[in-house]
Amino acid sequence: MRREQLIEHVTASIESARFVDTPFPYLDLDHIFPDDTYTTLLAAMPDAVNYRPMHGRSRRSDLSDGTHTRTKIDLLPEFVRHFRGDRRDVWQEVGDALRSEPVKQAFVRRLAPGLSRRFGDGYTHVAFYPLPILTRDVPGYQISPHTDTLWKGITVQLYLPRDESAVHVGTIFHERLADGTLVRRMQMRFAPNTGYAFAVGNNTWHSVDPVGSEVATRDSILLTYFVDSGLLRVMRNRFKRIGNLLLNEVNSRTRLSIG
Repeated sequence: MRREQLIEHVTASIESARFVDTPFPYLDLDHIFPDDTYTTLLAAMPDAVNYRPMHGRSRRSDLSDGTHTRTKIDLLPEFVRHFRGDRRDVWQEVGDALRSEPVKQAFVRRLAPGLSRRFGDGYTHVAFYPLPILTRDVPGYQISPHTDTLWKGITVQLYLPRDESAVHVGTIFHERLADGTLVRRMQMRFAPNTGYAFAVGNNTWHSVDPVGSEVATRDSILLTYFVDSGLLRVMRNRFKRIGNLLLNEVNSRTRLSIG
């Protein structure tokens, strides 16, 4: 599928997604990619050596033997170029589409209630820096209830399972009561070609239960829109990209020298 057609399909899926306002405003995404594109993505999953450990909260679920239960690949040209053969073209196209302006604007339109709650009436003038990453979770991964850092403006997760055998490992949404108690209100189904999106706020509590041994891998795309307004945020977003690139290049050269 051509890049423009893929952007049109993803944008249309966002525009038609079911909007839910409890326990906080979010989009229930379905059929985000065309069927043939989704099938191609599953067939073009990168080799394990292309992934590197995920930093942040996910490091807390590393196993005692040092195994990283969440790894990732940034879906940016400078990372995707290390993929083998046709995989490079497939993930380049998907990464480009997810970082496109029409897709970003669609999320901003549909998530207006959450964005306006945080940024006020001027939310449409807030700049966002999109970063799609392919993540892989393995048994032992979990993350306790949390709200995302306010460096982020919008969080999107697109699930990539091959079937519905692990629908029970979807993300859980919580409500925080007046006394501070967190109550589980709903759980997304980890089903093929589905996902969710929400505007990051101080009420967007979510978690993932421990992934059990019955799950081989929990694959998904995390698309984060970092707030990109103000010199500090602009510099942070660019320097993080450069830093990740340098780290990835070191890891790639190390693999080649060992191989």
